[in-house]
Amino acid sequence: MTPEPRPGRALICGSMAYDTIMVFGDRFANHILPDKIHLLNVSFLVPQLRREYGGCAGNIAYNLTLLGEDAFPMATVGRDFGPYKEWMASTGVAADYIRVIEAEFTAQAFITTDLDHNQITAFHPGAMQHSHENSVSDTRGVAIGIVAPAGREGMIRHAAQLAAAQIPFIFDPGQQLAMFNAEELARFVSQASWVTVNEYEWQVVSARTGWSERELAQRVRALIVTRGAAGSSIHTREGELTIPAAAVQQVVDPTGCGDAYRAGLIHGLLRGLDWRTTGRIASLMGAIKIESRGTQNHRFTRPEFDARLARAFPGK
Repeated sequence: MTPEPRPGRALICGSMAYDTIMVFGDRFANHILPDKIHLLNVSFLVPQLRREYGGCAGNIAYNLTLLGEDAFPMATVGRDFGPYKEWMASTGVAADYIRVIEAEFTAQAFITTDLDHNQITAFHPGAMQHSHENSVSDTRGVAIGIVAPAGREGMIRHAAQLAAAQIPFIFDPGQQLAMFNAEELARFVSQASWVTVNEYEWQVVSARTGWSERELAQRVRALIVTRGAAGSSIHTREGELTIPAAAVQQVVDPTGCGDAYRAGLIHGLLRGLDWRTTGRIASLMGAIKIESRGTQNHRFTRPEFDARLARAFPGK
């Protein structure tokens, strides 16, 4: 079944975060002694460091803006949000529903990667923990929403508020999936119009709820499962549709590919495109993102995107 067009704003409920990424020019294994884990005290010299603008809400909104949509992230940020706000203004992403919590810092991840691509990450949620202080009722003209990873209470409240307002939305638990039990996941699914997870997250959802892909797809309009280089699967009540991964020119940085894919889904839903076309757009968004370092540094014009989409998926 082809989704109906939903002209209007997309409300992106989720996180805004700074990602500080450091590269250690050796291997952690050479410096962490297995028999000394109980008294671990190590220091890594990281000559390479960069700071990126991230967070699921920011990333999805950025990608939707590239596609020409009106995307409005809804998030709570800290007193250090100034540079990020300037970045949003420069890229055309609206900040109407960003709430500053002066007593907190903006959520931020500190990621150290070694030569084997192993990572040690410390995440400070900061202002994200106050996401429940935002309300969907404060918004106007929203045609579609997404509940992406944010504070636990914020995700619960925003899902309920979107459902109460009869605004169709995607439930995207992401890295916050571990916070919800089977009963809570079932409630999210009952409120949502669509559910999207990656392959690992799907295994967790299935184990926790006892549902198969077909069974969950009977409860929503579609279940979308991304599988990295293996593409993605879109499950509806009519059956399963397999979407191949779009060809990638070079793999630079996979961080944020899932958010880019979700922006493609929202774009297709807003435009009322069929699932095959929507899935292909989402797939190409992920491929374009993986070719750039950071989550919001890729660029394209719409004619460039359409031309590449035609090359990536020739024919019908």
